[in-house]
Amino acid sequence: MGASRQQPARARRRGAGFTLIELVVTVAIVGILATAAMPMAEVTVRRSKEQELQRALIEIRSAIDAYKEASDTGRIARAADASGYPASLRVLVEGVPDALAPQAAKIYFLRRVPRDPMTTDRTLPAEETWGLRSYASSAEAPQEGEDVYDVYSKSDGVGLNQVPYREW
Repeated sequence: MGASRQQPARARRRGAGFTLIELVVTVAIVGILATAAMPMAEVTVRRSKEQELQRALIEIRSAIDAYKEASDTGRIARAADASGYPASLRVLVEGVPDALAPQAAKIYFLRRVPRDPMTTDRTLPAEETWGLRSYASSAEAPQEGEDVYDVYSKSDGVGLNQVPYREW
């Protein structure tokens, strides 16, 4: 009778654990799922950086346009031969005197200059992460000058839409 009691207890112990084959199959399945998920995670991170780049470009370009409009309407004093665009991105943050305000108030166009998210050098100030195009240069060969007409990313990368970041 004692031998018959041991038999079911031993059988129960064997069925309670996993076999080596079950563990290997489980690890293989998890590995396959992880390798499939990694490219998706990389694309998600890249898409997020591209959206951040688009937002930063819109923000800076809107501030440049607002500066130009204020210059054209006489709110900002300028020389007769000047283009009416800001001399640097820093001017958009530091502000300029309002020519129409009696107490010499300032007009601000940006709270801060956003950093180019595609720049790998995190030690540069945010203003230096952008390529600047002056009013006198062409769109095909942008160059810095006396003013800031447009900004572009200095990154050599290409977006998910196959357009180089420099052309955004």
